[in-house]
Amino acid sequence: MSGERDLRKLLSGMSPVLNPGRYVFTTVEGGAPAGVAPVVTVAEPEGLTLVVPVEEADAAGLSYEYVAGWITLRVHSALDAVGLTAAVAQELAAAGLSCNVVAGYHHDHLFVPHERAAEAVGLLEGLAGEA
Repeated sequence: MSGERDLRKLLSGMSPVLNPGRYVFTTVEGGAPAGVAPVVTVAEPEGLTLVVPVEEADAAGLSYEYVAGWITLRVHSALDAVGLTAAVAQELAAAGLSCNVVAGYHHDHLFVPHERAAEAVGLLEGLAGEA
């Protein structure tokens, strides 16, 4: 099934949902430690970036600086769709919210400051309603 490419449909149908929990970005050399199940991994020359639940990071003794809430945009966006990330980032930036975006095959995932995650969902729902 191919994803949606029309920006208006992407925005109006994004249906953001806040996943439960708190997530952190950390980096390791080699693979993820035992007991750590990343929701995202990114291989970089400096090491393997992991996005993991804070409890798993703490239990494994992993260091981190940023605690995020994880929002999933439930619209199935095409990987070559244009404008969704920009529109979402602009909306959140206007409210002073940082946003780290990860594209999965089916959905886009946003990591925003945990303490403002519910606010971010509200802003995105407003953006969807305007589309």
